[in-house]
Amino acid sequence: MTALLALDTVVKDYASEAGTFRALHGISLAVAKGEFMAIMGPSGSGKSTLMNIIGCLDTPTEGTYRFEGTDTATLSEAALAKLRNAGIGFVFQQFNLLPRLSALANVALPMVYSGVSKADREARALTLLASVGIGDKPNSRPSQLSGGQQQRVAVARSLANNPELLLADEPTGALDTKTGVEVLALFRALNEDKGVTVVIVTHDPEVARATNRVVRIQDGLIFYDGPPTEAALYGHAEPVS
Repeated sequence: MTALLALDTVVKDYASEAGTFRALHGISLAVAKGEFMAIMGPSGSGKSTLMNIIGCLDTPTEGTYRFEGTDTATLSEAALAKLRNAGIGFVFQQFNLLPRLSALANVALPMVYSGVSKADREARALTLLASVGIGDKPNSRPSQLSGGQQQRVAVARSLANNPELLLADEPTGALDTKTGVEVLALFRALNEDKGVTVVIVTHDPEVARATNRVVRIQDGLIFYDGPPTEAALYGHAEPVS
């Protein structure tokens, strides 16, 4: 399968009062187009740092990160912003919807920055809302929607510019168990029916279990990369990178 993204010996350092803190220790990872996978680890494991680099929200201190074959270190800030807007759809734990905008307007917003006409924005937003099972509430504001409905709007928004990658950060963390299962089923359907590459960042083994591949990270190192077996979800292993 063709690699959508690839990290090669990525190191990430941060300055702190105590000196330099190394969050990632030479991570190498490739994600193929069409994968449905989880990056799993406890708090402080480095998974959020890895997510930020994958999402082009941060840059490696050492090593290279390529998105669709392009070394992101060679891109200007404007080019990186364009890549984030067009190539990557983000879904967050707290939904991050604008409270004064309707569901329709929230979904259409990323298309404003892509130069899509108002009529086309609204038509696509309606289609996306319907595709995630909330097509009957285009005029509802976030406060009028349940948590699960808000997350569905957020998923629809993440797909506005037809991205290659959907990057979800603890997407079920603010939801009850039943609604969380429904949202994971939605990700599965988007992956299987639409071919969207889905990467979920989570600390929850049950969320990771719903995917096809688990990358387990701890102390800035990859300890496991493979199917979501019981040992992978709950066990311990030696680092592989």
